Amino acid sequence: MTDIDLNSIGFLEFSSIAKGIEATDAILKAADVKLVFAHPTCPGKYGVLFSGEVAAVMSSLESGAKIGGPFVVDSVVLPRVHPQVIRALSLGAEPNEVDAVGVMEFFSITAAVYAADAAVKSADVNLLEVRLGTGIGGKSFVILTGDVAAVTESVRCGVNAEGGKGLLVASVVIPHPLPELFETLL
Repeated sequence: MTDIDLNSIGFLEFSSIAKGIEATDAILKAADVKLVFAHPTCPGKYGVLFSGEVAAVMSSLESGAKIGGPFVVDSVVLPRVHPQVIRALSLGAEPNEVDAVGVMEFFSITAAVYAADAAVKSADVNLLEVRLGTGIGGKSFVILTGDVAAVTESVRCGVNAEGGKGLLVASVVIPHPLPELFETLL
């Protein structure tokens, strides 16, 4: 599988760690997908993120959901996901010169994934991080940077993304942040 084939992501969230681990095995065996991560999240849940060609991701998600059964909390398949979303989920990114910082905080892991994809597709911004429910009480958040207008538009689109409605905790746009702020973010 080449990077070009990694044009979609799938995510499954389970209320059982054991069933999440079993479902991860089924996800990987069902189709040609790449595991981005699989690990416990707060509070006592298990998250699996994988990428690949759209049909493979859908097939793998169906297999994982079948194994998870009533333990599936939420799921998402995002076809044609922006490459920055996968990078921000995996590693995070260093900010360049920054005119503004936007933060979107959600009660749901999948809401943050939907919001990150919508935000980065709506304006010229850079995703710094998409944190998915680990060590923060099950909440998730997205941090992005760019010029003030782009960050404002991206945050507006992200918090209104389909799949995240009603799950927003808060969002902010901080114009002209001081460099010291980034030491707390990275």
